[in-house]
Amino acid sequence: MKLSNFKYELPKELIAKYPADKRDESKLMVLNRKEKTIQHKKFKILVDHLHEGDVLVVNKTKVYPARIYANKSRTGAKVELLLLRELSENLWEVSVKPARKVRIGNKLEITDDVVGDVVDNTVSGGRVVRFKDVTQQELYKIIDEKGECPLPPYIDREPEKEDKERYQTVFAEERGAVAAPTAGLHFTEDIMEKLEDKGVIIKDVILHIGLGTFKPVTVEDLSRHRMDSEYYELGPDTADALNTAKDENRRVVAVGTSVVRTLETVTVAGFNVAPSKGWTDEFIYPPYEFKMVDALITNFHQPESTLLMLASAFAGHEFLMKSYQEAIKKEYRFFSYGDAMFIE
Repeated sequence: MKLSNFKYELPKELIAKYPADKRDESKLMVLNRKEKTIQHKKFKILVDHLHEGDVLVVNKTKVYPARIYANKSRTGAKVELLLLRELSENLWEVSVKPARKVRIGNKLEITDDVVGDVVDNTVSGGRVVRFKDVTQQELYKIIDEKGECPLPPYIDREPEKEDKERYQTVFAEERGAVAAPTAGLHFTEDIMEKLEDKGVIIKDVILHIGLGTFKPVTVEDLSRHRMDSEYYELGPDTADALNTAKDENRRVVAVGTSVVRTLETVTVAGFNVAPSKGWTDEFIYPPYEFKMVDALITNFHQPESTLLMLASAFAGHEFLMKSYQEAIKKEYRFFSYGDAMFIE
């Protein structure tokens, strides 16, 4: 498969700038890979498509308000920082705007008491900033108070107060992501309770989604593309539930591409998973043999994106691209705040 296989034309008005009023009122397109059928439903009926004994795996990463503003100490010039990840306590990799005006040795003032020293450049054009005279928890508190929700670049508007809650899943626990696992945005506490009542086994993993999720693929030969590494964790309880499900021929249902990448990273010989933590740069594109995942809940993704490629590998390229044309015709909402797809 080549990059050009993943092009499609999307009317701009179908890019969702705001979420649905209620999480579970989003549309749900249901794809049956075996029968090659497409159904149009609402997300709230997802419960009808899951079975007793299915293992539903969610990503419990939590988005932090990573976009924050600072002033250069000498000139007072305003600088936008996107806090990408904490390398060690109070040492951060950041993206800066305007980058040309931020150099090693500059001091960046977030408040009168919180100042960051620019100590290095990164290979991706960012900066390494050390915050001093503040504890980690104090810095987190300031970020939570002053930071803005890091909305994806295709949501062409300023972040609003409501985004801090709405661009977050109901099962978010572990802070560390600068982008939400968007398939999870449709779930409500009510849906989770109904799934548990039905006998669906709900387990979690962590994959802290970074800015690389929006990184464009720039090579026609997909084998030459390299994903940014992202931190993941899969605990023993989740591993045991997945291995038992496979032994008993029960389905594993992944909520989002981040869960798929985590599970495919940690699956070992014999189609079992082992408890693990570390960094993954797993890139999934057609053709690909999935070792652990039997069904996938996902959103509608950008043309030529690695997320679209993963969904295409799972559903089948021709079938998935056909379903996208159907979604455009039916005026589904696309991307992070858009509608959902269930592929079984």
